[in-house]
Amino acid sequence: MADFFGILLLGAVGLFLSAFFSGSEIGFYRVTRSRLMLEALDGDRVARRLLHLVNHPSWFVATTLVGNNVANYMTSLAVVMAVQNWIGGGHVSELIAPLVLAPFLFVYGELLPKQLYLGAPNRLLRRGAALFFFFLVLFAPVSFALWAFNRGLAKLTGESPERIRLRLARRELQRILEEGREAGILYASQQALAHAFFSKEKTTAERLAVPLRDIPLARLEMSRGDILRLARRYRMPVLPVENREGRIDGCVALVEVSVLDRPWEELVRPLPTVPPEAPLLAVLSSIRNAQTELLGVVDKKGCPTGVITMERLRTHLFRFG
Repeated sequence: MADFFGILLLGAVGLFLSAFFSGSEIGFYRVTRSRLMLEALDGDRVARRLLHLVNHPSWFVATTLVGNNVANYMTSLAVVMAVQNWIGGGHVSELIAPLVLAPFLFVYGELLPKQLYLGAPNRLLRRGAALFFFFLVLFAPVSFALWAFNRGLAKLTGESPERIRLRLARRELQRILEEGREAGILYASQQALAHAFFSKEKTTAERLAVPLRDIPLARLEMSRGDILRLARRYRMPVLPVENREGRIDGCVALVEVSVLDRPWEELVRPLPTVPPEAPLLAVLSSIRNAQTELLGVVDKKGCPTGVITMERLRTHLFRFG
C-alpha cells in the first residue's frame, strides 16, 4: 500500500509540475508588461519580481527548462515503477505503458494548462509566482550553467537578451493594439499606421531626408509675395530659410506669412534638427515636440544636409509593401 501511494504521489507531483511549468511559460510570453510596471510602481512586490524576470528572460527560460525536464523525469519514473510493481511483463510493458499514457499526460500536463494561462496570463502567473520563485532558487546552480551557456551562444550568434526583450515588448504592443481594435477603441487606420511603423522602425533620418538641392529655399532678400508664390508652387506649408551667410537655420510657415501683418523676416523660427542616424521614432518625436512640419538633418559638424517634411513622413508610413 505504501508503494502504491508513493508511486501515485510521484506521478501526481510530476504531472502537476509539468502543467505548472508549461503553463507558466505561456503566461510569461502573454503577460502584459505595462500592467506589471504599473503594479510595481504601486508597490506590489509580486509584480516587481515578475517584472524583473520579464526584463531578464534568460533566467526564466532556464528555470522553466530545468523544471520541465524534472517533471517529465518524475512522471516517466512513476509510470515505469507502476508497471514494474503492478503489471510486470519486463521491458516491453515498460515501453508500451508510457506510450499509452502519453495522450493523457499531453492533455493535462501540456495542452490544458497552456490554454488556461493563455486566457488569463496575469492572474495565473501571479498566483503561481511564489512557487516559481521557490524553484528559481532551487534550480539556481543548473539554471546558472544554462544562463552562462546561453550568454556564450548569444555572443556567437549575435542574438542578445536585449534583442529578445525588444521583440517581446514589440509583440506585447502589437497585441494591445489588436485588442484595442477588437474592443472598438482604435480605428482600422490607426492600427494600420502602427503596423506600418513597426515594419519601418529601422528607417533613419538620413533615408527620409530630401537633399537641399531639391528643396525650395526662402531667402531674406525675397519679398512677401515671392515667399507666398514659392510656397504655393511647391505646395509646402513650411519653407526652410537661408540666412545672409548662406546657412539654413530657420523656417517660416506659409499661413503666418499670409495672415499676420508683420515683416515676414520676423516670423522666421529656428529649424529643429536631428542627426542622420536618428531613428524614425526620434524623427516623429522631434517634429511633434517642435510643432512644425519641417525638420532639418545635420551632420556631425552641424551643417544641414537635407530636410524632412511631414508630408514625406506620411507618405513613408502609409506606403505599404
